[in-house]
Amino acid sequence: MPMQKKFLVGLIGADIQMSKSPALHETEGRRQGLDYRYELLDFSERGLPASALPDLLDEAEQRGFAGSNITHPCKQTVIAHLSRLSEDAEMLGAVNTVVFRNGERIGHNTDWYGFYENFQRGLPDVAKSHAVLLGAGGAGVAVAHAAIKLGIETLSIFDQDSKRAETLAQQLNDRFSRDCARATTDVGSALRSADGLIHATPTGMKSHPG
Repeated sequence: MPMQKKFLVGLIGADIQMSKSPALHETEGRRQGLDYRYELLDFSERGLPASALPDLLDEAEQRGFAGSNITHPCKQTVIAHLSRLSEDAEMLGAVNTVVFRNGERIGHNTDWYGFYENFQRGLPDVAKSHAVLLGAGGAGVAVAHAAIKLGIETLSIFDQDSKRAETLAQQLNDRFSRDCARATTDVGSALRSADGLIHATPTGMKSHPG
């Protein structure tokens, strides 16, 4: 019997103890014939602030992790601690996956493509005239890009930090060379004319119940 390939990977973020990622990744690893271990490196569980991100990246690298997923609140702040970015990660300014390879830390963004593919498969025939996006952080920038690529004509973006919503809207308008996005401070009004709502905030995580 051939020896199984071994992989140690993980997830870095805050309040992630309820994450299904370990079960999901390890189950798929077994199906692929891999010895695949997935660990949670949780700031909250360790009593650490998010500013301890460099320490967790160092730990993962020193322990021989092949890579790590990155989640709230580090998808944008992690960039300062990486060697280089993939084209998508650089364009979006957000990273959800770090690969450790040959002494380098390489940042990738698979969020946008994952949303794009699942939307196409699961909701191929929905109306796409207007959608509302909640959240303009690391997840929001990726999902917003996917939404416009999917053909959503107008995307209204709400974030508690209104400046962040305005910045994302302008980035989308510039990238796609049309007025496809706008910031909003009135979610109720925006929803009245929307075909759908996209949620990209931490609400629902342990410290952000909702």
